[in-house]
Amino acid sequence: MTAAIWPLFDLVVSTPRLTLRYVTDDLAGQLADLAVRGIHAPYTMPFSEPWTDVPPPELQRNTVRYFWRCRAETTSEHWIINLAAHDSSGTVVGLCSLSADGLPIARTVSTGSWIGGEHQRRGLGREMRQAALHLAFAGLDSDTATTRAWHDNTASLRVTRSLPYVEQGAAQAQRRDQSDTMLAFAMTRGQWRDIERDDIDLTGIERVREFLGVSTGHAEHVDN
Repeated sequence: MTAAIWPLFDLVVSTPRLTLRYVTDDLAGQLADLAVRGIHAPYTMPFSEPWTDVPPPELQRNTVRYFWRCRAETTSEHWIINLAAHDSSGTVVGLCSLSADGLPIARTVSTGSWIGGEHQRRGLGREMRQAALHLAFAGLDSDTATTRAWHDNTASLRVTRSLPYVEQGAAQAQRRDQSDTMLAFAMTRGQWRDIERDDIDLTGIERVREFLGVSTGHAEHVDN
């Protein structure tokens, strides 16, 4: 399938340290293999859905199925954009996801991400988050960006709290087979302006905006 039919295939977010590209079938396979090599210690679970608890090869198969499902369910009213993160050497190091329901009206985008264990502790998490925020605000005309993390997900919370998010509160949610505390955060466009960078580039965003039904209200995107 070409970008003429599915414009998301041409979407690229570039920073000096990372490049985010829409997940193709080939990238889905690379991410599945990265995931099976480990993302987190087995005694903890950083995800709402414990998808990493499944052994290989089912873990790889489920990972690919997830990307296919997200692609199939993409409409202007509901979407999850999955982006494979590549480091400066071109190696796939993790996944960055943006999701929204009714974005043309609600103007709210949620972000999530993971980095393969072998690429952690390189400071890539904050770079990935800033790339995602740039796409959400500058590219997709959002007014608010949200994110969530379990109360003990130190790495995720460190990234979130290093940026101008405001904590929205805590709620109980199911974590594996028990209840635990999930923390929610939000950032407004005005707060993002305080950390907006001029070294993040968007490619293919014009056609993606049209595809997702996003207006040009703030007209501040860049399409190289």
